Amino acid sequence: METVFDRPHALSDVTLSYCPGCTHGIINRLVAEVIDELGMEGKTVGVAPVGCSVTAYNFFECDMQEAAHGRAPAVATGIKRVHPDHLVFTYQGDGDLAAIGTAETVHAAARAENISIVFVNNAIYGMTGGQMAPTSLVGQVTQTTPYGRKVENQGYPIRMSEMLSTLQGAAYIERVSVDSIPNIKKAKAAIKKSFQCQLDKKGFSMVEVLSTCPTNWGLSPEEALKWLRENMMPQYPLGVYCDRLQEEVEK
Repeated sequence: METVFDRPHALSDVTLSYCPGCTHGIINRLVAEVIDELGMEGKTVGVAPVGCSVTAYNFFECDMQEAAHGRAPAVATGIKRVHPDHLVFTYQGDGDLAAIGTAETVHAAARAENISIVFVNNAIYGMTGGQMAPTSLVGQVTQTTPYGRKVENQGYPIRMSEMLSTLQGAAYIERVSVDSIPNIKKAKAAIKKSFQCQLDKKGFSMVEVLSTCPTNWGLSPEEALKWLRENMMPQYPLGVYCDRLQEEVEK
């Protein structure tokens, strides 16, 4: 009998801790599939953040390191410099990466650190109860913006992919989504390209993944996917924002 679908070896055989309908589980699987396909499980180190994926060290079969809130790029930098032959990635949410970890993220990119970041953007703080994040949309209702995010009080959402792509040290930046099967396939291809970029020693890379948070958005899983398409995608357009690898090919 031919096996057409199975659990990736790099994904632990445990029950994930995410809420029902959360798309973190899909992204975890994509990362594990890519590690398997690259044959790097025994030479991969993942850095787990503070947030919904704080227990990611339980979900991957590769070596994992926990980082203080927002500091994953700094921790990954140290690991990569000590083990330059290893694949080193961080897995971070928007509160972790774009709020308390903004400086670490920006300066890792500016230094062209040869690491890969998987950035999960669900426009809200998930684990701590649904507070406004730097990526929360204008008008979005959260626990800390019950009347909707207002520009005059909280400013505008931060577009991390667009911002980081302006830095010379960034080699590859792409924004993807996991709201549909075609987009899930594109997300996996982007993660694989990011990891290969690191293995080829090209520098800093990041894949921003638009994700859902049905629990804190107050929506059903199906409604959350629709909300992502109708509200997040216009604010955060999908696409490649920086690809120095392609530029080198075209020269």
